[in-house]
Amino acid sequence: MIPFNKPYMTGRELAYIQQAVDGGKISGDGIFTRKCHDWLEGRLGSGRALLTTSCTDALEAAALLCDLKPNDEVIMPSYTFTSTANAFVLRGARVRFIDSQADHPNMDAKLIEEIVNDRTRVIVPVHYAGMACNMDLITDIATRHGLRVVEDAAQAIDSYYRGRPLGTISDLATFSYHETKNIISGEGGSLHVNDPALVARAEIVREKGTNRSSFFRGEVDKYGWVDIGSSYLPSDVTAAFLFAQLEAIDQIQARRLAIWSDYWDRLIPLQAAGDILLPQIPEYATNNGHMFYIVCSSLAVRTALIEHLKAAGVMAVFHYQSLHASRYFSSKHDKRKLPEAERYTQCLMRLPLYYELTAAEIDHITTSIFRFFHR
Repeated sequence: MIPFNKPYMTGRELAYIQQAVDGGKISGDGIFTRKCHDWLEGRLGSGRALLTTSCTDALEAAALLCDLKPNDEVIMPSYTFTSTANAFVLRGARVRFIDSQADHPNMDAKLIEEIVNDRTRVIVPVHYAGMACNMDLITDIATRHGLRVVEDAAQAIDSYYRGRPLGTISDLATFSYHETKNIISGEGGSLHVNDPALVARAEIVREKGTNRSSFFRGEVDKYGWVDIGSSYLPSDVTAAFLFAQLEAIDQIQARRLAIWSDYWDRLIPLQAAGDILLPQIPEYATNNGHMFYIVCSSLAVRTALIEHLKAAGVMAVFHYQSLHASRYFSSKHDKRKLPEAERYTQCLMRLPLYYELTAAEIDHITTSIFRFFHR
């Protein structure tokens, strides 16, 4: 079976983990955590990078920093992972979901302003498949209405919007280093604080509500409980693994993009024939090779294609279930129709994409897809 995903090891991970262990400090904010912070800040140009135990935790920290009150409203796409919504629901906020674009699973930014009201506090664009949302329009809406913007860039490491790295355009941003992402640490994430006014509080929120970071810099003579927060620091063992990955990012990205392009070149005839739709890259966005998906014409076609590929030894999978229609949220939804999000829920299918996927395997996968549509 060709798996959907296979974690890639650069070869330095175990050596760096050994260094962390030998150094005698494997809890959070050790030497490899600082190396990762420096690397991320240098590469992205973000004001402050802070490693977290997951992108989910980074989102929860961002929600805390937005200082939400019960029934404040947060706007985000319906076609996203539960973590995007949970982070804000846990603060008592009311989520308002936006439909996807007709030509891309990203949120349709043109629909945001019609649901902005005096309770709206935050917009959360999710850069699906590592491709940017329309950040100029989102930023303009946020500026005119005095709203925070939190980029959920879980899938978007090393991708850009009009030349600007994703994760640097908003007040706050989050990345994921889960084993299914381009750059991995098993589990892991990072919070990026681009508003200088939020940096000091972000450190406190991340350190269980204490000013511990200030204490270790010698800025205070003792540390204590000064705000709300949680334990969001990853082990330095996790950071050591991540640093080996970050050092190899150009190599990893080049390989993933080559695989992505191979899929595109091989499958474009099926799009021309009207059998499937391939990913569309907006003119303002780049592609970071995170995911290759196709959009089928119906749920029945997608289901049959997944079974066909499974029989051929290929693990292809669907993706998100629209959150507005979920068992938890459907009774809370404001009844607006979100047809594009529902279409992607029913019709989008992801193909295997990982560093060690071979040309022969790509040929087998794409040939199997052709056989399905032209039996």
